[in-house]
Amino acid sequence: MKLRIVTKKVEISAAIQEQAEKKIGRLSHYLPSIGKGKVEILKENARLPQQRFSVQVTLDSKGVLIRAQEKAEDVRTAIDRVVEALTNRIERYKSKLYDKGRGISLARQEITKEAEYAEISKKIVKNKRFLIKPMPQDEAINQMELLGHDFFLFIDAETGKFNLLYCRKDGNYGLIETGIG
Repeated sequence: MKLRIVTKKVEISAAIQEQAEKKIGRLSHYLPSIGKGKVEILKENARLPQQRFSVQVTLDSKGVLIRAQEKAEDVRTAIDRVVEALTNRIERYKSKLYDKGRGISLARQEITKEAEYAEISKKIVKNKRFLIKPMPQDEAINQMELLGHDFFLFIDAETGKFNLLYCRKDGNYGLIETGIG
């Protein structure tokens, strides 16, 4: 697995970088299709010391993105926590790989996404771009859960229209369908 480590507002030692590469690299034993990953380590000016360091990891497994973020009082603890969270997400993903009703491997379906981060102006602080492929609603739910997001934009495979899937406060999902009215 190719792993890229990015730091913001903090410098890390070679030992911490080695620990991150070793522990996150072990995740490829759980899911061998992980080709690359990005680790972002950030020091924040938080009031609580338990939230001083933030580690976010994004793994790419043949186009399926798996992401987790954890905060802790030191970088090593944050790395350990994010590895644990990623392990849980990978296990959940592996359990959903096969659609038992149809016998279709969800892992073999191509999903291509690219993310670019750019700072445009003072109001827009992050710009993400990704390719969208048509997918059924249940696959969109799986992708949203794997990314750890509250919403997910996708093209509905049945209608060919853009839809926005979101997580409601009651734990269920909501769907906003586009159309011309």
